[in-house]
Amino acid sequence: METSNFKILVVDDESDILDFISYNLKKEGFQVQTSENGKEALDVINTFGPDLILLDIMMPEMDGVEFCRQLRTKSQFDSTIVAFLTARNEDFTQISALEVGGDDFINKPIRPRVLLSRIKALLRRSPKNLESGDNIIEIGDIIIDKEKVLVIKEDTKIELAKKEFELLNLLVSKPGKVFTREEIFNKIWGTDVIVGNRTIDVHIRKLREKIGDDYIKTAKGIGYKFEF
Repeated sequence: METSNFKILVVDDESDILDFISYNLKKEGFQVQTSENGKEALDVINTFGPDLILLDIMMPEMDGVEFCRQLRTKSQFDSTIVAFLTARNEDFTQISALEVGGDDFINKPIRPRVLLSRIKALLRRSPKNLESGDNIIEIGDIIIDKEKVLVIKEDTKIELAKKEFELLNLLVSKPGKVFTREEIFNKIWGTDVIVGNRTIDVHIRKLREKIGDDYIKTAKGIGYKFEF
């Protein structure tokens, strides 16, 4: 990944956090802008055009959830990735953030290596990467060939049923993003198909048995996400 191609906006009301994150991102080669609150960030996005926004939830002037809500009303930012920076782990906070269009959560205190790994994983689904039309996804020690409907882990082919492959492909399309159960039902089975409530759970269990337990995480009461 050529990091200099990507623009990242960091929004947080704590100046030391802005300086810390900005330093580490610039050191890695990213183009970086910062804002101290959501209201200010709404002005910055129009001129900066970020590919990814690191967004604190609790801020003065305008909090992160409200900023994300307004961002998602602007069609030019449909593909902009939003990762919330938060020290809060309450389910209602995460649900609210997901409902307004958030893609991921990164917990404070922030560890540079973890932050950079998560950002690079999220940016793999950016249009700047997807425009190439590459049908092969390499994530962790897993290779997914969408054209051949093939999954390889550590040089071993893994046999997946059609829906299992579609579910895995959906989850890895946005590493770190929590897909709600409703999203998964709609995108894999369609709104016109009636399936049992445990259908997703069964497919997740089978995927974990085949690719390992470490990749697919459960967001309690919300859905599932892929991490590596």
